[in-house]
Amino acid sequence: MAEFNYQNRRDFLKYFVGTSAVLTGFPALSKEVLKSKDISHLTILYTNDLHSRIEPFPTNDPKFANMGGFARRAAVIDSIKKENDNILLLDAGDIFQGTPYFNLYHGELEYKLMSLMQYDATTLGNHDFDLGIENIEKQMSHANFSFINCNYNFSDTCLHDKILPYKIFIKNGIKIGVLGYGIELQGLVDKKMYKNTVYQDPLGITNSTAKLLKNDLGCDYIIALSHLGFKYEEKKISDSSMAPLTENIDLIIGGHTHSFLEHPLKLSNKAGKEIYVTQVGWAGIWLGKLDLYFSYNKKKISHNSNNRKI
Repeated sequence: MAEFNYQNRRDFLKYFVGTSAVLTGFPALSKEVLKSKDISHLTILYTNDLHSRIEPFPTNDPKFANMGGFARRAAVIDSIKKENDNILLLDAGDIFQGTPYFNLYHGELEYKLMSLMQYDATTLGNHDFDLGIENIEKQMSHANFSFINCNYNFSDTCLHDKILPYKIFIKNGIKIGVLGYGIELQGLVDKKMYKNTVYQDPLGITNSTAKLLKNDLGCDYIIALSHLGFKYEEKKISDSSMAPLTENIDLIIGGHTHSFLEHPLKLSNKAGKEIYVTQVGWAGIWLGKLDLYFSYNKKKISHNSNNRKI
């Protein structure tokens, strides 16, 4: 995947202000229509695999010099809120591990800063267990956002009743269901770190949860926070392989493989309806941005994406 190549901050800001790529399958709408009182505008912002990258990469980094960092992301989020305050801010796991900040503060700083940025929800990645499941519980006291996962059974652990299988957010009259699921921990994480957490095949439980959100709870749009990985050469479940087998999910925000996707990948689900899969690399180098527009009857009519470096 080719990356954007901004020569300087001015070039970035020019792109940031002036660009919005409309994905195929949706009509291009005029500014007048989009400003209509009959149109609801929802902006979804997302990250994945932050890996405790509190500060930007150093200036001598060979690939990501001066990129990323929590403060820079917070500034971009604030600027987007000035355009549209109807925002859902999500993360797809692996918040922990990667810099001395995690070694020193064990995730407290990450959760506090994300709370200041007003994240709405995250799911759990394998590296979030690196200091043990008890550390996740301890640091959750510093988080003002929800933890969502439906395929890890925590009933015999300290996280029992502390992780939600799903959560519903209502933004400007639009009902958004968010569910989450994670990768098999065995083989990736020491058993003593996740203890009696039981992994369940995500496909079946995801479809049943999405069906509940859509049919029983009346959600207008359903998002999956996934920490499975975007795609693998071997026969291993991933966002790309699972998406065509799902029903009712509109968008999968993924993590784990650190894949930089310039725009969400459009696929067809089991029912032949569109589903999008997205991921924005790692370390907060990119911020994902998806603008959704709904008509007065809550039918989605437009869908714009603009993932960008920060």
